[in-house]
Amino acid sequence: MFDAIATNKRNSYALIFLATLILAGLVYAIGLYFEMGRWFVAPALIVALLMTWSSYFYSDRIVLSMSQARPVTKDQEPYLWNTVEGLSIAAGIPVPRLYLIEDSAPNAFATGRDPRHAAICVTRGLLDKLNRLELEGVIGHEMSHIGNYDIRFMTLVSVLIGSVILLSDWALRGLWYGGGRRRGRGGGNPIVLIIALIFIILSPIIAQLMQLALSRQREFLADASGAKLTRYPEGLASALEKIAADTEPLEVANKATAHLYIYNPLRDYRKSWLNNLFSTHPPIVDRVKRLRAM
Repeated sequence: MFDAIATNKRNSYALIFLATLILAGLVYAIGLYFEMGRWFVAPALIVALLMTWSSYFYSDRIVLSMSQARPVTKDQEPYLWNTVEGLSIAAGIPVPRLYLIEDSAPNAFATGRDPRHAAICVTRGLLDKLNRLELEGVIGHEMSHIGNYDIRFMTLVSVLIGSVILLSDWALRGLWYGGGRRRGRGGGNPIVLIIALIFIILSPIIAQLMQLALSRQREFLADASGAKLTRYPEGLASALEKIAADTEPLEVANKATAHLYIYNPLRDYRKSWLNNLFSTHPPIVDRVKRLRAM
């Protein structure tokens, strides 16, 4: 478990470092291709920071509202509350707010900017279809997302990736509306200018793939941290197999919230390396294999 946690943390920081290099490289490429390329930087970063600020403080309310989740009290759902309270004590974090989605599809997610402003949301199907050890495994996973500050971490990633996408988009718009004209640097070397243009075009695609890779690493990390919290990896492994095997669709899920759930509710049953590459979640088979190897 400790090896898995350390490996996933290293992978996450390495991807953050590469994303920063891509952003720096994009700024440099725009500077090569456009004489006024540096003017793209400040507006893009300001817009990205404003979007991030609003999502950081209000994303939990938006997500819970979109998911049609309702708050639940200890009197209403004592079984769920007791499970969450016990794991909160073990994790050393405040008890998060609890929400319930009245849907028969088993799933769950965590949201909030830090442990003091966190919420865990589960579906009715999760409570009905999992036994206590499996439920503890799922709650431990979501508790780990909170304790690992994954919301804050992925917000930082969004700033980097969003800045790359905005800069690339504005550069290409400037090229398009400028009728292909540019005042180039780089000593007028056409090869250098072509390489810079290719990088401007490809950088947002590379950045988004890295964002997906980071999301998958954080899922692996939450799996390992959750297993450490419950001291029983088999509980989460069994829960993931049940959730993945369930065929009932989660009606309230959409592309904006799908990445938050413990298992992608917009499941695609076509198995291919390309689907895995563009997925926000690692394949269930890989997650279960890692858990059972702990």
